[in-house]
Amino acid sequence: MRIGICAPSTPLSEEQAAKVWSLAEVHYPDAELIFHPQCFYESGHYAGTDAQRLDAFVQMANDPTLEALWFAKGGYGACRIAEQAIAALEAPALTKTYLGYSDAGYLLGALYRAGVRQVAHGPMPTDISRYGGADTVGRALDWLVRREASALEPGLEPGTKHAAFNLITLAMMTNTPLMPDLTGHVLIVEEVAEYLYSVDRLFFHLTTVLKDAGLAGIRLGLVNAVPENDRPFGSSAEDIARDWCARSGIAYLGRAEVGHAADNRVVPFGEL
Repeated sequence: MRIGICAPSTPLSEEQAAKVWSLAEVHYPDAELIFHPQCFYESGHYAGTDAQRLDAFVQMANDPTLEALWFAKGGYGACRIAEQAIAALEAPALTKTYLGYSDAGYLLGALYRAGVRQVAHGPMPTDISRYGGADTVGRALDWLVRREASALEPGLEPGTKHAAFNLITLAMMTNTPLMPDLTGHVLIVEEVAEYLYSVDRLFFHLTTVLKDAGLAGIRLGLVNAVPENDRPFGSSAEDIARDWCARSGIAYLGRAEVGHAADNRVVPFGEL
């Protein structure tokens, strides 16, 4: 299996790429990882200019010799190229598997909206730098290469549609041309490095916008690396999720094993 890797947001280090390539060479000999040189470009905050990031994605998405496209890293930037990227897709792009999370959610959502059904929220090459990151990256490759069920979020139900996003990414995507139809889906959300009052604000926005969207319910993934406020917020992330779901009439369906951490698991969009 030939897997293309590009960075639609921020750059990957060559050291990270080498570690991921070495892991795949030893444990996944049936996989060939192709890192686009753009992964290592730098232009201010981004992995190259908007044009360079767009070109790398479109080139790999439309390459008929690649079976999957794996997003290298999150960080802000994917929304700047997503609409143009979708407009440039050709037939080979529609049959690929796409995997990533965090800021890559802009592209995952837009691809899903465009009719691509092999889209999934899950670990990326950058996760190799986490404590236990080899297992995290291995979980992604288990799913990409072998479709191993052990890589999936354990609460996914066959016959039920699912989608997963970073909270702020999804909030910014609503009411834009990138937003997919989530009717009938169990929506899983997670967040990192935001104050709890910001998490509350994001839930206010999302549950208000999506209360009539026909969601099957919301599950909460990991909310971690929460900055310390000048006073205790008084509610946990789960309290916040339960409260806003109750206010909006959306079913709260419990916790999920996804998020910015080494135990992040794979959530394919749509039905399993």
